[in-house]
Amino acid sequence: MNYRMVIYILGRMLGIEALILQIPMIVSLIYGENCAQDFMLTGAVLLVLFLILGRKVPENTNIYGKDGFVIVAFAWIFWSFFGAIPFCTTGAIPNFIDAFFETVSGFTTTGSTILTDIEVLPKGLLFWRSLTHWIGGMGVLVFVMVLTSLNEKQSMHLMRAEVPGPEADKLLPKAKNNARLLYAMYLALTVLEILFLLAGGMNLYDSITHSFSTAGTGGFSNRNASIGFYDSAYIDGVITVFMILFGVNFNMYFLLLIKEVKSVWKNEEVRAYFMIIAGAIAAITINTYSVYESIGKAFRYSAFQVASIITTTGFGTADFNMWPEFSKAILMTLMIIGACAGSTGGGMKVSRFLILLKSIKKEVKQLLHPKAVSVTRINGKKVGADTLRGVYIYFFAYILILVVSVLIVSLNNFDFSTTFSSVLTTLNNVGPGISLVGPTENFAKFSGLSKLVFCFDMLAGRLEIFPILMVMSPSLWRRRF
Repeated sequence: MNYRMVIYILGRMLGIEALILQIPMIVSLIYGENCAQDFMLTGAVLLVLFLILGRKVPENTNIYGKDGFVIVAFAWIFWSFFGAIPFCTTGAIPNFIDAFFETVSGFTTTGSTILTDIEVLPKGLLFWRSLTHWIGGMGVLVFVMVLTSLNEKQSMHLMRAEVPGPEADKLLPKAKNNARLLYAMYLALTVLEILFLLAGGMNLYDSITHSFSTAGTGGFSNRNASIGFYDSAYIDGVITVFMILFGVNFNMYFLLLIKEVKSVWKNEEVRAYFMIIAGAIAAITINTYSVYESIGKAFRYSAFQVASIITTTGFGTADFNMWPEFSKAILMTLMIIGACAGSTGGGMKVSRFLILLKSIKKEVKQLLHPKAVSVTRINGKKVGADTLRGVYIYFFAYILILVVSVLIVSLNNFDFSTTFSSVLTTLNNVGPGISLVGPTENFAKFSGLSKLVFCFDMLAGRLEIFPILMVMSPSLWRRRF
């Protein structure tokens, strides 16, 4: 492993974070808040680290696949660590573990929070919370690639380690061009949502922060009641549509741009994604009709929460803790499935579930007809042995982390619904769970150990597990392997 190059790239990334922190500093200055100095001082510390670590280019600039995974893992940890400092120094979140949890939740676009009264925080800090969603949604490393001068080979290894999903098809021949195109589409959709929210009567500050959170499928709001604060069918509808759009593989938008509409609809993952959403909305609407006594209201709240949960955004307009058990079970299932590969959403991804289901079907067929030759196909293409192996290992690792995390968090002695859903929602980067971590609750009640477990789960879920597991492997740190 090229340690000097790893340190150099991490140093440059800290320099980028120093610049980004000046954005919430400007917001704080606009509103005349004292927290502007906290952002400035944190940025100054990061700038010093950049000058020490990231200014001189090493002689050997080669990096390899394992280097990319290490850089990705530490980049997210360091950005979260330093991003938590303003929460502590302002006194908004005095406990550093709590502040780290909040920042990890922001960058991983989870949206879980330890805050009990969000609206008392300065606007600069609330803007920073939502901005972490927007940056983390497309990926910290993808964001850095857009702004820095990393070469093509370096960019390729970083993008491969960070872009979610079992397969990441290239949009353009070069990784850096891919990153820039992704962010161009990402920015365009974000601006479009801001304009729609402004048209619905939401003020500019709220429109920007909620659009950042929607784009990153994170769910942080500057309101205690989340989107329910506005009590507007129009705002609910706009955010519902954009949550679903940000849960679609961004490759599909590129195909739309080049007028390949048929290719989009032929994509099995996209079709399955919309079918799951439609089926879940219909089932929950019928099941919650007795709660709202109006099919229109039942549909409105069901559609919003289904979109919020499957895309792992986590916004809320209704307390689904009060819904029938069947509806809650559907939402828990959607937490696991998640959005499409190559989107800003979390979860296991629809494509993985399609591969697993088709693999089961293939095995059953093979048992019934031993001499038959059958292969697993997605979009008419054969799924390679390496991809199948990766999906199986990912699924096993996912279950293992889920079980171990539940066992550790159970030491808090909360009910099983709280314990299980708290782990499930953080591992899948959703935000709210059920029972004591429902949409009107928070994670403040958990112990410091549990919060660190949640931080690990959030990072593992966002980075597709393996980069985080790699940095914990002793063999990685040996000079020869």
